[in-house]
Amino acid sequence: MAERAISVLWKFGPMVYLPTLLFSLGEGAVVPLIPVIAASRGATLASAGLIASALVVGQLCGNIPAGWLVSRVGERYTMVIAGALSLIGVVAGALAPSLVVFTVAVFVVGMSAAAFGLARHAFMTTRVPVEFRARALSLLGGSFRAGMFVGPFIAAALLALFHTENAALWFFVVLLVALILLVLFGPDPEAQAAAADRDPGDVEDTGEAVSGSIPTIERAGVFRTMWRNRGVLGRLGLAAASLSAVRSARQVVLPLWGVSIGLDASSIALVVGVSGAIDFALFYASGQVMDRFGRLWAALPAMVLMGAGFLVLSLTHDASTNVLWFGMIAAVLGVGNGLSSGILLTLGADVAPQSEPAAFLGSWRTLTDAGGAIAPLLFSGIAAISSLAIGAAAMGAIGIIGAVGFLRFIPRFVPRRTLP
Repeated sequence: MAERAISVLWKFGPMVYLPTLLFSLGEGAVVPLIPVIAASRGATLASAGLIASALVVGQLCGNIPAGWLVSRVGERYTMVIAGALSLIGVVAGALAPSLVVFTVAVFVVGMSAAAFGLARHAFMTTRVPVEFRARALSLLGGSFRAGMFVGPFIAAALLALFHTENAALWFFVVLLVALILLVLFGPDPEAQAAAADRDPGDVEDTGEAVSGSIPTIERAGVFRTMWRNRGVLGRLGLAAASLSAVRSARQVVLPLWGVSIGLDASSIALVVGVSGAIDFALFYASGQVMDRFGRLWAALPAMVLMGAGFLVLSLTHDASTNVLWFGMIAAVLGVGNGLSSGILLTLGADVAPQSEPAAFLGSWRTLTDAGGAIAPLLFSGIAAISSLAIGAAAMGAIGIIGAVGFLRFIPRFVPRRTLP
C-alpha cells in the first residue's frame, strides 16, 4: 500500500505540488507587504488594512465561479487561466498609478488564488484513490504551508537587496511565468490519469472504489449542486468553517496577546515562529492519521486542542507566569493546527458528489474561507468592546462547538469506504 501511494503521488506530484509551491512562495512573499506597499503609496493605516483584506474578499468571491470554470474547461486550463489572471494582477499592482487600481489588483490575485486552489483540489478529489487520499491532500496543504512559511523570508531578503517592496511583486511575477509554462508544457496529469485508468496493469486492483474523472454530461450546475447538497454544507460544512475560523484566529490572537502582556516584537516573533514550525512539522502526520484511523481521529483532537488552548489562554492574562503560559499555549495551538492539515481538503473531497465535484467544492471552499475571514473580525470586535481575554474565550468556544459538530456529522456524511 505504501509503495502504491508513493508511486501515484510521484506520478502526479510534480504537476500538482510544484505549481502549488511556486504559487504559495510568491503569495507568501507578497501578502505581508500589501499593507506596507499601500501605506507607501499614501494609504492610511485603516485603509491599508482594508486594501489587504481585498485578497480575502477576492478568494471568497472566486470560489463559486472557479467551480463553474473547472467543471467546464478542466483543472489544467483553470490553473493556466488563474495563473494568467494572477500575473496580470501582480503586474498591475507593481505599476498601479493609484490606490484604487492597487486594490483591484489585490482583489484579482485573491480570485485567482481561489481558482488555482480549487483546480488542484478538484483534481486530487477525482484522481487520487481513497485509501491514501488524506495523505495526498495533506501533502498538498503542506506544499502551500511551505510556500507561505518561506515566502516572507524571501521577501525580507529581497527588501534588503533591492530596498523596494516592489521587488517581492516582481519575484511573484517570475514564479507565475514559471508556473504557467510548467502547467502548459509539462506532462498533463489528467492525461496521465486517464492512461492509468485504461491500463489495468499500471495500478493494482485492490477492490477499493477509485474516483473517476469529472463527468462532462448531466451537469447539475453550481447552484443546483449547492441546493442538492445543502444538508452536508449546512452541517459538516459549518463545522469545517469553525475549524477555519480558529486557525485564522490564532494568527491574530497570538501577536496581540504577546503585545498585551508586555513582550517585545522579537520575543513575539520567536514564539509565533516556533508555533508555526510545530504546525509545519506535523502536516503529513495528519494525513497518515486520517488514512489509517479515519477523519475524525485528526479533526476532533485538532479542534479540542485549539479550542481548549484558547480557553486556557483567556484565563492567564494577569497571571504572574503569563509569559510561560503564552509560550506553552502557542505550542499547543501549533500542534492542533498541524494535526488539522489537509482536513478541510480531505473532508470536501470525501463528501463531494461524483457527478459535480468542482461545483460542490466551490461552495465548500466558500464556507471554509468565510469562517477564516470572519474570525479575525469577530475577535477584534469582541476585544474592542470587552477585552482580549473574552475574545480569546470566544474563539475557544467556537473551537469546542466545532469539535462537537465534527463528532456529530463526520460519521454521518463521510462514507465508510473513505475511512480505512
